[in-house]
Parts: sequence; structure tokens; C-alpha cells
Amino acid sequence: MPNLILLHGALGHSDIFKPYLENFSQYFTIHKPLFSGHGNTELPADGISIEKYTQELAEYCKENNLKDVFILGHSMGGYVALCYAMKNPENVNSIVTLGTKFDWSEEQALKESKMLNPDVILEKVPQYAQLLEKQHGTKWKQLLPAIADLMIDLGKNLPLKDHLSDINIPVQIMVGDKDNMVTIEESADVYKNLPNAKLAVLPDTKHPMEKVRPNLLLNLVKDFWNLS
Repeated sequence: MPNLILLHGALGHSDIFKPYLENFSQYFTIHKPLFSGHGNTELPADGISIEKYTQELAEYCKENNLKDVFILGHSMGGYVALCYAMKNPENVNSIVTLGTKFDWSEEQALKESKMLNPDVILEKVPQYAQLLEKQHGTKWKQLLPAIADLMIDLGKNLPLKDHLSDINIPVQIMVGDKDNMVTIEESADVYKNLPNAKLAVLPDTKHPMEKVRPNLLLNLVKDFWNLS
């Protein structure tokens, strides 16, 4: 069976893919690695970055001897997937990204990162704080500023910028029409700059993975990957 790697986003968890596992496991051997600092993994002392997470994915594939992989990445997971494909094109069969933000400016990164204040989240969105603690344990309060730093770093240095035309594998860029973090325009722009890409806009769909209708996503992915 071919291998499918499911990559969660920043502050996400591999649990978000639960509604899809039964279906996908008919076609693939499924892998759900956690990026460091997420779930029960340690937060690296020297911080995190897209480059570090790309390296973690490379190490995961090497350790598990994964070649010719299919990847589905939500949000940041999609960005890491494309960075991995850029460096290891021979290892990747095809990628689907969903709700991946490509157009980071320093200004936007600072704005997004300011929302990642643990005290503010505890006060204003206590349910989200509870979810973060459930998924990542007590270190969620350290993970937030680390992710904020990752965003600010992305605002200054976009690893994929000017390299999209080098990624020749089949890619499907997907974005929800009600995603308040990712625009249809930036998704379309990336799709146009990838040599072998398709674009799908999901109707009535917001950014969080749990807000995506599983049947809608499954049908689009199965169509793209020719899964009957």
C-alpha cells in the first residue's frame, strides 16, 4: 500500500484527522507524525521554525523508509509538505494542502502572533485554552510564543518564495471560501505558480480542520488522487 502522511497545522494535533482515517486506510498506510512541541513531544530549547519542521519530516521519512509518499497537510502542515517536496522531490508522489497561508508579511505575522498570547486566550477564549491544554498538556503556554516566533520568522523569510516553479509534482491547493486567515487570492496565486497544480475552493468552509465537512474534503481528495 502507498504511504499517506497527514500533517497537522501550528497548534494543531494529528487527532484532527480522525474523521478521515477509516476511509483513507482503505487506500494507504497512514502516518500521523507530530511536529515538535505539539501533543506529547518536547518543545525544542532552540525554538521552532518551518525549516526545523521540514527537517523533522525528512527524518521521519528516513527513519520509516518512506518513499513515493502522498501528503495531506492542513495549514502550516501544507507549507512544510511543499518545503519537503522542494528539497526531496524524488520522495514525494503528490501533495494536497488545505488552508495553507502562503502570503506572510512581517506586519501580518506580527498581527497574527499578537493573538497568540496565553493570558489573552485564557481570558477571551477559555474553551480554546482547554482544547490546547488537552492536546498539548501544560506546555501549551510555551508553545504559543514559539509559534508566534515561527510566524514572525516566516514574515521575514519565506522558504517557498521564488521556488514554486521548481516543484513539479502534482499538487492540489485547497482553501475554504470562509477562511479568515487564508485568502482565495493567495491560494490561486500559488496554484498559478506551481507547474502541475489544481485549485479547489471549498464552499461554506472556515479555517479550522474541525469546521471542514469530511465528505466534501474526502470527495475532492479522492478525485485528485484517483481513488475509486
